[in-house]
Amino acid sequence: MKQPKILVTGATGRTGRAVVDELLTKGVPVRAVVHSKDARSAALERKGAETVVVDMFDYDQLLAAMRGTQRAYYLPFYHPYMIQSATAFAVAAREAALEAVVSLGQWLASPTHPSLATRQAWLADQIFSMIPCVMHIRVNPGYFADNYLRFFIEYAAHLGVFPTIIGDSKDAPPSNEDIARVVVAALMDPDKHAGKVYRPTGPALLSGNDMTEILGRVLNRKVRRIDLPWWLFLRAARSANVGAFLVSNLRYYVEDHKQGAFALSAPTNDILDVTGRPAEDFETTARRYAAQTEVQRNFANWLRTFIGFMRNPLNPGYDPERFDRELRLPEPPAPRLAMGNEDWKAEHGAQFAEHLVMKRPPAQGTLVRESA
Repeated sequence: MKQPKILVTGATGRTGRAVVDELLTKGVPVRAVVHSKDARSAALERKGAETVVVDMFDYDQLLAAMRGTQRAYYLPFYHPYMIQSATAFAVAAREAALEAVVSLGQWLASPTHPSLATRQAWLADQIFSMIPCVMHIRVNPGYFADNYLRFFIEYAAHLGVFPTIIGDSKDAPPSNEDIARVVVAALMDPDKHAGKVYRPTGPALLSGNDMTEILGRVLNRKVRRIDLPWWLFLRAARSANVGAFLVSNLRYYVEDHKQGAFALSAPTNDILDVTGRPAEDFETTARRYAAQTEVQRNFANWLRTFIGFMRNPLNPGYDPERFDRELRLPEPPAPRLAMGNEDWKAEHGAQFAEHLVMKRPPAQGTLVRESA
């Protein structure tokens, strides 16, 4: 049986690259959307993917990329006008007569959240669900394991400290690879998953102290957790080239985390139920990051990390409030974080996983899952 060709956006990103790898492992032809031809796109081509440079805001380029493909993975990105990209993608998907779209959303998605990115994630979910004759599957993870490890594991390895900006609140963080496996399972059998919403998580709720203990075991050294002040994080984020818009939204996610939004209803069994494999635990994920060259304990890596750590307080930082004012970003009349939003809690609370019903929407004729 001939495999469908699948379009993957954000193919050099965290989940996009993992989705490409998983599809290619299964022998599925992939057309990978990239921002430019560079070393990362060349690496995808060596693995067997077809790459195409696309402006994600351009309808014509999106439609051209979709021609000859049957299904697609849409990865949103942190940009004030992301919703324009999602809308252009949806219109192109309808014109190209795609069979299915799997989109990566957010656990926090809500029309009244103070984060513009999160409100746009909610709108994108609605737009994709309304594409006629195109099956839609939502994958809405929370805080990724990558968020804890990508920038901070080097401090743990070389300086023995694990900085956190979320205090000691709990989460069940999923790995990029597990998120990708859920996406690929939905892409491979969209009829089975059409209209469903999945929230992949790790297998256990962990606090910052729990993660610190695990990192100490993985790195074979003593590691202690330190609370990273927000003002210092703003400086470190800018020096690490974390985007200003991402940081503008992250300040709300930090408060959501502290209030328990990512611990609500976690962990789930979605990874096991969808892929047939149990979710990867945080220690397994951490060991993969610990194998990276920059994390290996030697003098050169220690010196680089130490200098960067000491320079952070001296670097200029972001000013998210000023950034929002200068862009004149829209605000809801009554913004509410997740745990202060009774509608969001009713949809995402502990009963959500236990009282699901199937309903057939008139526009699509595909099954969607709703809370009872």
